[in-house]
Amino acid sequence: MSIHSHVSTLFLLLLVLLLSGTNAVKGHAFPIKEATVHDFHMAFKQNKLTSRQLVEFYLGEIGKLNPILRGVIEVNPDALLQADKADYERSAKLAGSLMGLHGIPVLLKDNIATKDKMNTTAGSFALLKSMVPRDAGVVRRLRKAGAIILGKASMSEWAGFRFGFPWGWCARTGQGRNPYVLSATPCGSSSGSAISVAANLAAVTLGTETDGSILCPSHVNSVVGIKPTLGLTSRAGVVPISPRQDSVGPICRTVSDAVEVLDVIVGFDHRDEATRTTSKYIPRGGYKQFLKANGLKGKMLGIVRNPFFIFENGSVLPQVFEHHFHTLRQGGAILLDNLEIANIDVIFGPSGEEAALEAEFKIFLNAYLKELVASPVRTLSDVIAFNNKFSHLEKIKEYGQDTLLGAEATTGINKRTLLKLASLSKNGFEKLMKEHKLDALVTPGSDISPVLAIGGFPGISVPAGYDNKGIPFGICFGGLKGSEPKLIEIAYSFEQATKIRKPPSFKP
Repeated sequence: MSIHSHVSTLFLLLLVLLLSGTNAVKGHAFPIKEATVHDFHMAFKQNKLTSRQLVEFYLGEIGKLNPILRGVIEVNPDALLQADKADYERSAKLAGSLMGLHGIPVLLKDNIATKDKMNTTAGSFALLKSMVPRDAGVVRRLRKAGAIILGKASMSEWAGFRFGFPWGWCARTGQGRNPYVLSATPCGSSSGSAISVAANLAAVTLGTETDGSILCPSHVNSVVGIKPTLGLTSRAGVVPISPRQDSVGPICRTVSDAVEVLDVIVGFDHRDEATRTTSKYIPRGGYKQFLKANGLKGKMLGIVRNPFFIFENGSVLPQVFEHHFHTLRQGGAILLDNLEIANIDVIFGPSGEEAALEAEFKIFLNAYLKELVASPVRTLSDVIAFNNKFSHLEKIKEYGQDTLLGAEATTGINKRTLLKLASLSKNGFEKLMKEHKLDALVTPGSDISPVLAIGGFPGISVPAGYDNKGIPFGICFGGLKGSEPKLIEIAYSFEQATKIRKPPSFKP
């Protein structure tokens, strides 16, 4: 069977499943699909919905759609128990039970540790049945807020650090599929998080990013992704690539939902030293106060045409983005056009980022594996050997493991490379932002991700449109460290002015 006919068959199956489904909870008129966290809390208060009903709905959708989309790697066997607990606490009017993420089902990327009945495997069979010592820092905060851990989202195996392509594939689930156009890339590595929240398999999700892994899946799955300032959220208990670049952030259907999640997961964690200094950026009163419809007013936005706004002939993107620039100006933003990042060719060329990441991955993965209570593998070398031994499971013949082999061959971190990357950030993006007093740089898709990644800078991706084939694309607002309040104002204001996101079309 050809790839095209296989995808067409999947499309027909999905169509049957979707037509047989329902959006409302049985016995209630509340529509769950596309509902926001705020909508859920209103329904809870009005006794139109319970957390158990919400979890049952998502479990039903996962059972129906996940065999095709493969966005979820496993569900939490205790999710309904957690839902019942949330419902009881709400009925008892427990403090905090009618706000935030209390009673809201959250799906976690499979590299975020949970010390419960679920696995944490980074998509690989090599970590199946391993035991983590404790919940990840962000999971501890979610539980404290009363969130329900719904399950684990699939991902590009080892966060895309085993091989280059295809994005969205891991051995434990196979190929994740973009719910808008099944044959299109879901991007990675937080593919499952974006697929699942886009297709209404979860209320909200968490992803991780080293370089593009939140921004890119958000952009191509028509959802909102926040890649926070490095260290704003704890990375403790997350299968690492590089503490110098790794970040944990929300992937949701709306900016307001993403901010609800961000408010819960930010903060100091003694197991992640970067959170000590970065916590100074967290505003008193949290981030929800920056959800302002007039948030564009007076904002200085930069546009770097080369290389970010060079599109293929016949693309709808040039016209769409010119219209978006007009929308930004109408909202009161001041656009500085035709700016340049001085060293952009080096950042996108011989920056040394990949070499640095390979060396860091070996060191920090070995440290993570060593700390596990139980594990089939204890070193990167063990992972490589496991993949060779179980090559049929891990599809080594088809995809190889070149990046793992490259990392294993490293002999330590080259400090000169790290200094070069720091210099590229300081004399490139940072210099541009400060010289022109910019609040954000506006770019299409997720092409800006290496610039933000090497400097630990934040970015927010918001749905921006759909191309001729129906494949979504996003707009990214990137800023300096700690600029999340301004980025949220800009992103929310743009989202409210455009309201571009629509539910998936499940085209072949």
